[in-house]
Amino acid sequence: QVQLVESGGGLVQAGGSLRLSCQASGSVSLLNAMGWQRQAPGKELELVALMPVAGSAKYADSVKGRFTISGDTAKVTVFLDMMSLKAEDTAVYYCYVSRSLGRDYWGQGTQVTVSS
Repeated sequence: QVQLVESGGGLVQAGGSLRLSCQASGSVSLLNAMGWQRQAPGKELELVALMPVAGSAKYADSVKGRFTISGDTAKVTVFLDMMSLKAEDTAVYYCYVSRSLGRDYWGQGTQVTVSS
């Protein structure tokens, strides 16, 4: 059973920065992308950033120019660098691994709170 372990969340003032990290406990077959999603209180899960094995990274419009996804899909490691954070970025952030066949994997979530 592969587990995704996230770290790096916390409390930050508006305008500040945070880096989220995610590492898988083992190898993942048929991996086709890694990414981050978030869920704010009372809102639906939202895709924040996606890093495909092939192709360019994709971002939600609300974070373009402020967030950067990076990592190594071969090592099943992904990071999310968040800059110029806003109160509306407050959410639980989930790392996930998308596979071309079989179940996807999700992390347990890490809380990011931005104080205004």
